[in-house]
Amino acid sequence: MAAGISMLAAAAVAQTTAQSPAINQTPAPGENLTPTQPQLQELPSVADLADRLLPAVVEITIESGGGPASSETQQDAPEATPELPSDPGNPDDPANPFKDFFDEFLKRGQGGERPQQKMTSMGSGFVVDPSGIIVTNNHVVEGAESIEVHFHDDTVLKAELVGRDPKTDLAVIRVKPEKPLPVVAFGDSDKLRVGEWVMAIGNPFGLGGSVSLGIVSARNRDINAGPYDDFIQTDAAINKGNSGGPLFNLKGQVMGINTAIFSPSGGSVGIGFSVPSNTAKNVISQLIQYGETRRGWLGVKIQAVTDEIAESLNLANTRGALVADVTPDGPAQKAGLESGDIIIEFNGRPVNTMRDLPKIVAETPIGTKVPVKVLRKGKEVAITAEVGRLEDGEKMADASSPKKAEPAAPAVITVLGMTLTTVTDELRAKYKIDKDLKGAVITEVAQEGPAADKRLEPGDVITEAGEQEVQGAADISARVEEAKKAGKNSILLLIAKGGKSGEMRFIALKLK
Repeated sequence: MAAGISMLAAAAVAQTTAQSPAINQTPAPGENLTPTQPQLQELPSVADLADRLLPAVVEITIESGGGPASSETQQDAPEATPELPSDPGNPDDPANPFKDFFDEFLKRGQGGERPQQKMTSMGSGFVVDPSGIIVTNNHVVEGAESIEVHFHDDTVLKAELVGRDPKTDLAVIRVKPEKPLPVVAFGDSDKLRVGEWVMAIGNPFGLGGSVSLGIVSARNRDINAGPYDDFIQTDAAINKGNSGGPLFNLKGQVMGINTAIFSPSGGSVGIGFSVPSNTAKNVISQLIQYGETRRGWLGVKIQAVTDEIAESLNLANTRGALVADVTPDGPAQKAGLESGDIIIEFNGRPVNTMRDLPKIVAETPIGTKVPVKVLRKGKEVAITAEVGRLEDGEKMADASSPKKAEPAAPAVITVLGMTLTTVTDELRAKYKIDKDLKGAVITEVAQEGPAADKRLEPGDVITEAGEQEVQGAADISARVEEAKKAGKNSILLLIAKGGKSGEMRFIALKLK
């Protein structure tokens, strides 16, 4: 019976083979392929491309002081623990030849400081100027006491740090070669398409000169790595040690700098992220020229326009960046921008989402006067702002004090699933509310209700309600009633999370 089944199976296979065209069958001249005659597409060969690009990609090794190893760091082997003889003698005797051993054991036993151990880490980079300018990641060279660059021809050169930028995780280092180095050039990452072939070259796990091929899996990824997240996602194998290496298109242009991976196991699972070349070019140019970044600055704290916020403001869509706070004496305040404005266009470029604005502003030259379009209370308003320097603005923001508001009579109300009262000195101390912050503080949140849905907590302070300043708890009740009478489904609140003026955000609470 078994033999019969085998024969029937063989016959079936033979019949199927006879009815189906050969998989690699080539049609005769003029013959059209039918659905049963698939044409095979040969995968691209990157052998010639790899030969051309490998000499410009380098391995980077750094040494730094002791400390916890990073994800791409290997710690040197610790010194051997000393062994005591069977008869060590009196440990307090200064003439005891084993006194140093006793002292070391005593020091370790009491949690004393051990000798500092050097840390060695590895990464990748690529040459962008034949004089010796190399691009890599900030986290590859951060804290480095010495940097060595290993080239494809086995040349090893010492390098110096030119500049680094933690916000985009980019850095520039320099070597002094005896002859001009092979280089690679940046391409236009905005032209990169999902599904396009890309090639990564780097130093994964210390295996220098490794090439991997894949496609662009997605673009504009936000992985919460920094304020300018706009990553290229690829399934080309990227592992520990690939950081700082280039991601090429099949023309040999650098389209991204490999920076991060998503990996539960520590190895590649086909989800890698690269900084787009168009984001990197301006940063790298500034690091080479100034040794630091010089980004544009507007002086606003912004948040996304959600569906509920759009509904509460009677907006037709959720485009733009909502201004939650304006830095005193910053460019935005001088230009007339206000909390509650929605920025929809900056310097002629549309602001479709909150994430667009920081990137557009950062790329704008310092000192430039630019047109800004905002939605204010449902109407479009045009203003002109002079772009400041972000690095100066960060210092100004740290030193600035919050706005002062007039005190209000104490009151306690319960509304929208929360109990509110006017901020007092006692409550300020209890919830550690910022000194000059005024408004209505939340003292209790019901387990179910609009406030709980938005994760509001005791100690949060409401400073605005319905686009009007809040002097005390009674104002909240009045704004809610006004919103209900106007037929609105939600009310917009400006919240200082945890009572901190530096944590301002808008939240829309449902009225029903």
